[in-house]
Amino acid sequence: MFQLGKTIVSEEIIEKDFVCNLNACKGACCIEGEAGAPLTEEEVGILENIYPQVKPFLRPEGIKAIEAQGTSIKTDLDELETPLVDGKECAYVTFTDKGIASCGIEDAFNAGAIDLIAKGFRKPISCHLYPVRVQEYSEFSAVNYHKWPICNDACTLGKELQVPVYKFVKTALIRKFGENWYAELEKVATSLK
Repeated sequence: MFQLGKTIVSEEIIEKDFVCNLNACKGACCIEGEAGAPLTEEEVGILENIYPQVKPFLRPEGIKAIEAQGTSIKTDLDELETPLVDGKECAYVTFTDKGIASCGIEDAFNAGAIDLIAKGFRKPISCHLYPVRVQEYSEFSAVNYHKWPICNDACTLGKELQVPVYKFVKTALIRKFGENWYAELEKVATSLK
């Protein structure tokens, strides 16, 4: 672990390799698990505002779940998440014609439907950062690598292509922590090699 500003960062994001292999996993991270994507308070408001623009990109099942539960939910532990369809996949999940899970929010962003409204919000930061997980504490943020067996193919592909986790999620890390933070992270990564 090392410190960058108000973050404590796991060296695993530098040491481990990762590149999503959607042909192998079919986007299982949007489908598997027992909870929706973690959200911030700010993202809850954004999802409420952009829902009319995102809705045309969603599946009927997702729309039904969102309209029954809301654009976000609060768990019994007071955590904010995206709603699920019948306790399974994220309500915002869409599928390509090849059966690969995609994100309806990101589909709307890529189509230009929400960019002006949400100022660059392409999907929840927890999804954008994956496999990096950020845990917020009162004095600092912990930045960790999350290993999930459904991503074994992504680890294999990352190793093959020699792409460390922090490079794979560069855009998301900059979105979360800024350009200067990322530049400092790159310096640390270079010094650890």
